[in-house]
Amino acid sequence: MSLKKWLLASALALALTPAGAQSPRFSVVEASIADMQTALARRRVTSRELVQQYLARIATYEDKFHAALTINPNALAEADVLDRERARGRIRGPLHGIPIALKDNIHTTNMPTTGGALAFDGLVPPYEATLTKNLRDAGAIIIAKTGMTELANWVAGAPTPMPGNYNAMGGYGYNPYDPRRDPREGFFDGRPAMLTGGSSSGIGTTANFWAANVGTETSGSILNPSNWMMLVGIKPTVGRISRYGVIPITADQDTPGPMTKYVRDAAILLGVLEGAMPDPNDPATSNCARPPKGDYTQFLKEDALKGARIGIPRAFFYEPAVAPGDALASGGLNPERMQAMNEAIAVLKAKGAIIVDPADIPSVLEQDPAENFINWGICGAGFDPSALADGCSIVLEYGMKRDFNAWLRSLGARAPVPSLTALRDWNNAHIEAGAIKYGQSTLDKSDAIDLVEDRARYESDRAKDIRLTATHGIDEVMKAERLDALLFPGQLGAAIAARPGYPTVTVPFAKVPNEPTPAFPDGFNAKPAPFGVSFTGMACSEPKLLALAYAFEQATKRRIPPP
Repeated sequence: MSLKKWLLASALALALTPAGAQSPRFSVVEASIADMQTALARRRVTSRELVQQYLARIATYEDKFHAALTINPNALAEADVLDRERARGRIRGPLHGIPIALKDNIHTTNMPTTGGALAFDGLVPPYEATLTKNLRDAGAIIIAKTGMTELANWVAGAPTPMPGNYNAMGGYGYNPYDPRRDPREGFFDGRPAMLTGGSSSGIGTTANFWAANVGTETSGSILNPSNWMMLVGIKPTVGRISRYGVIPITADQDTPGPMTKYVRDAAILLGVLEGAMPDPNDPATSNCARPPKGDYTQFLKEDALKGARIGIPRAFFYEPAVAPGDALASGGLNPERMQAMNEAIAVLKAKGAIIVDPADIPSVLEQDPAENFINWGICGAGFDPSALADGCSIVLEYGMKRDFNAWLRSLGARAPVPSLTALRDWNNAHIEAGAIKYGQSTLDKSDAIDLVEDRARYESDRAKDIRLTATHGIDEVMKAERLDALLFPGQLGAAIAARPGYPTVTVPFAKVPNEPTPAFPDGFNAKPAPFGVSFTGMACSEPKLLALAYAFEQATKRRIPPP
């Protein structure tokens, strides 16, 4: 029996002992971090009991959802240590005794860190991620490593793109709001009928397997799964949280961030992840000033929407837009999503917000085809077989080769392969063992980049990324309209905010029909999918965004736990 199965069986046995069979004094189901803090302080529950309840839930539902790649075999022992410290009056920090899960591209030295890649099976890094240390210093129990899209979905693109939350280590993750397989012809390979979102997983948090989890985002991989799981997700300003000890795509855009059930939980977790001081291993951590005492909860006010100026970027994000040179419109919302956003805007108005509508992104309206955001894609994500395709940014392709190879070197003798080239060779040699089920076209394109010869193209593309998304994008409209935030539907603003490294907070709000293209077959009654709203701002504006998100959450309280 595998260690994971043994742990799950042991947890279930613990839960079914006479003591565990009694009605618990405190239930972890839908409990917030603040709830747990209070219950622990009042001796209504112990950290051991929290871990036992979570392990029992994992044991019961993990085979259905596939939320975790690894369960911490020492979680109960760590809880006991923290309980003893509490009994002596020592409280490490705001997460003392709270179980938290990490995406499996974040280094832990007591559990493997695989990135979901078969080549990294069993890899225990020689050093811990800075954010992992910050969590432990604050008293968190790292209960598990979550499933993820393999190597943060920078493995297989067109013509056979890897589905979200698939990896060679654990297979597919399933959305608790409809955990069935996709029945459509051409899609019936085990993938979920309801999307799970980006490369991070919110499955375990929404299913109450742990209090919260830490994801990572390059472009949408925190916001997208948070949207599909009815979670609060914070994609912070790049550098707000250290990336040291996180398997990279590119340092230009990568950031870890919280995924929680409630805004207050996300604020607590953000403060812990940020740490007390800039990290010398990540120079970007000096980009934003830390709030007093690192406490983001001080900004959470129910009346924060009153007088706030919130812009509605109609073109492309709400309503279809025609890019110069194109004959057909793209983007926009279907009627159900538009209805949800109209309702959200009405809530903002009712709470005193000043709605600026439209507050369109200037580069979306730009009539010069070469300077229009809609025309400016991401190389490696499309069908062009060339790594240096025209009309797209090579920033992710270039950054992956540069930063992934640097990460491999940081592992020293523990590196399973010495380079991206060697990883591709290993994958090709182990296809029959389960590697690269969907190919590795994206890795191939990254490895085709020459870091010296293609540097000028990279620098030009990076400058254009910033120009179209920040200078002639978010910055221009926010400054012109004196906005506190832009309001995006669901995760649809993720890509434009990701390139300059700007922050976004997403909040659960509605459910909408799950209607993919092509449609599900007759007789398959798809359940409605979660759909949230996102507040986006300029660099280092997390305090303001959290305030707005909290006020909106308190005015709506739309999170519904999965059935």
